Amino acid sequence: MKKVIFISAGPGDPDLITLKAVYHLRKSEVILVDRLVSPEILKKYSSSKRKIIYVGKLSRYSKNKNPLYLTQKKINDIMIYHALHGKYVVRLKGGDVSIFSNIMDELIELKKYQISYEIIPGVTAAIGAAAYTGIPLTARGYASSVRFITLHNPNSIHKDQWIEFLNTSDTLVFYMCIQKLDYIFDKLIMNKRNIYTDKLVAIVEQATTPMQKVYTSSLYNCKELIRKEKKFLSPSLVIIGKTVNLHRKFKWTSDLFFFHKKNYFVS
Repeated sequence: MKKVIFISAGPGDPDLITLKAVYHLRKSEVILVDRLVSPEILKKYSSSKRKIIYVGKLSRYSKNKNPLYLTQKKINDIMIYHALHGKYVVRLKGGDVSIFSNIMDELIELKKYQISYEIIPGVTAAIGAAAYTGIPLTARGYASSVRFITLHNPNSIHKDQWIEFLNTSDTLVFYMCIQKLDYIFDKLIMNKRNIYTDKLVAIVEQATTPMQKVYTSSLYNCKELIRKEKKFLSPSLVIIGKTVNLHRKFKWTSDLFFFHKKNYFVS
């Protein structure tokens, strides 16, 4: 069989994986695993006879002192090699495979070698974070739409677009941006007169896991939040909008370590 199954592992909680994903994991012979996939998924749902290959750009599973680094070309080569040798190959990616997962490069290679594939959707980080923090990404009277944004190339977002981000009623979710928080908030508050007083910021750290923490702040005080906390654990994402106001009312996790801290709070 020349086929690769792309499976979405979800945002962290291993029980958020789909039944169809579990079906293919149990049949798998070779699994190529990304860095942020929960190890519990492999323990609970995959075959004991499968071969696991950790292909995250920075693999937390590496036994060496230096993190394992694999280029996208090397990942493609490993995937193609096993598929051409007739192995039941699963490509396991964190979140949903269609959201910021670089799946296109791998699909191009599969098409080149005429290898068939299947894509199994899952829970992306924004959806998981929204559910586990009690922040509906859309809610009547708060936001009618949501945008997923990545800052892989910050220069692709023009000045006028940052102003539009600030003024929109949409909920904004920034992925893979924890190293660029100062940049984001500098851009958003460059014209403070336009900041909505009812628009809040939430930084969700390790969403859907037992280590989840939620830091919220007004846009005015978000720079103070960054200065005080200094470093947020990866993976983290940022939610901005009126819907963040609903967190304190509807949150259902992490109640034991909720506390106030000046102009922002952690829950």
